[in-house]
Amino acid sequence: MLKRVFIPNRGEIALRIIRACKELGITSIIGYSEADRESLPVKLADEKICIGPASPIDSYLNIPSILSAMEVTHADSVHPGYGFVSENPFFVEVCHSSKITFIGPDPECLRLMGDKSEARRTVKKSRLPVIPGVDSLVDFDDALKQAKKIGFPVMIKASAGGGGRGMRVARSVDEFTNFWPACQQEAKIAFDNPSLYIEKFIERPRHIEIQVLADEYGNTFVFPERDCSLQRRHQKLIEETPSPVVDIYLRRKLQKIARKICKVIKYKSAGTIEFLLGGRKPYFMEMNTRIQVEHPITEMITGFDLVKSQIQIASGEKIRCHRCFVPFNGHSIECRINAENPDKDFLPCPGRITKLILPGGHGIRVDTHIYEGYVIPPYYDSLLAKLISYGRTREEAIVRMLRALSEMKIEGVATTIDFYKKVLEHPVFQSGRYYVGWLEKIQSEKKNQELVIQHQAEKV
Repeated sequence: MLKRVFIPNRGEIALRIIRACKELGITSIIGYSEADRESLPVKLADEKICIGPASPIDSYLNIPSILSAMEVTHADSVHPGYGFVSENPFFVEVCHSSKITFIGPDPECLRLMGDKSEARRTVKKSRLPVIPGVDSLVDFDDALKQAKKIGFPVMIKASAGGGGRGMRVARSVDEFTNFWPACQQEAKIAFDNPSLYIEKFIERPRHIEIQVLADEYGNTFVFPERDCSLQRRHQKLIEETPSPVVDIYLRRKLQKIARKICKVIKYKSAGTIEFLLGGRKPYFMEMNTRIQVEHPITEMITGFDLVKSQIQIASGEKIRCHRCFVPFNGHSIECRINAENPDKDFLPCPGRITKLILPGGHGIRVDTHIYEGYVIPPYYDSLLAKLISYGRTREEAIVRMLRALSEMKIEGVATTIDFYKKVLEHPVFQSGRYYVGWLEKIQSEKKNQELVIQHQAEKV
C-alpha cells in the first residue's frame, strides 16, 4: 500500500481524496495555492505545503513547483483528482522518472485518449460505433469541404480538449465560416493546439457515460450508465443513474463497448467512456482518463468507493468484485451547486459565505469544501458542492433531492439552488424525456417571454 499521497488540487475533490486516504491509513499531503490557504482541504489534510500564487498557471498547473513540493514532503505517490494536471502525460512521465506513483493510467493511455481525434480513430479501428466525422483539421477550406460532405448541422470540436471549449454547432455554411476561427482560437488558448475535428451533429441526443475500473491483472469492470444530458454550454449540471431511457439490453451493449475499449488500450485505473445516444444507437464520443465529478452517484447505487479503488489499484491490488458488469440497486441524482447567478446568464459569484445550512437525512450526501465564513476565490471553477440523493426508485430520488434543495441555504453569494428546484419540478424532467440542449431551450423560451412582457409593459 502507498504511504504518502500528494494532492495537487483543491475544492471538494481534494477533500474527497483526503478522506479516502484517511480510511486507508495513508498520509495525505495537500499542495495548495495562496488563495486556498484557508480552505477546508488544507485544514483537514495530514500535511500541507504551498505550491504557488492564486493563479492556476503558477500553482496547480506549475509542474516544477508540484515536483519540488513532492520531493520536500517525501511523497511516494500523487493523486491529481480531476482538472489541472490529471490528464497531462508529461506530468505522469516526470512522476515515473522521479519514482513517484501516479494514481491513474499510464501516460500512453492519457496521450492516446487525450487526443480526441486519435481516440476516435482507435475506437473506429476496433469496429465500434463512432459519430461520422473527420479528424485533425487545421485548414479552413478543407474543413468546410468535409463539413459539406458530412452534411449540416455539424459539431466543431477541439482535438486536444473538452469541457465545452473550442466547441460550436454549425447549422449552415455561414455559421461554419464564423465559428471555425473562434473555435481554433479557443483551442489554441485552452490546449495550445489549434487542431479541430468535425462530426455529424445529432439532434436531441442523450449524453450517456459508462464508468470503468481496471487493475494491472487484466480485470476490467464496467458500471451502470450515468445520464449527463442536462447541460448548459456543454457543461454538466445534473446527472442521474441509471438513465431513464436506457433498458437492460442497451445498458449491456454500452457496457460491452466500454469494456472492449479498455481492453484494446490496456487501460488501468478509473475512467469513463462517454457516448452520444441517437434514439437507441450509441456513438463513442471520448474517454475521460480520470475520476469524474459525477462519480458519487455511481458509488451510491453500487456501494463501490471509486477513489479508494484508484489508490488500491495504484498500490498493485486486485479489484474485489465477482462480476465484470457491476450490479446495482436504486436510483441516484447529483446537482452541481455552483456560485453562479442563473438570472444573469449564470455569471460566477465569488465572495464570502455568510450563512450555510447543509441538508441531511436518509438518502442524502453532500460533497463540499465550503463552510460558513469561507471566501470563494475568483480564480477557479465555481463549483461549491455536489448534492446527491438516493432512492429505491427514480421518483423517490427526485423527491429526496427536492427536499434537500429546500433545506440547503447558502447566503452571501448567488447559487443555482433555486434553479435546480425548477428543473426537477418541470414535467419534462419528471418524465425523463429531456435531452442535450433542453435546458438551454427552456432558458431561451423564458427570456423570450420576459421580452414580450417587457415590450407590452412599455406599450402601456
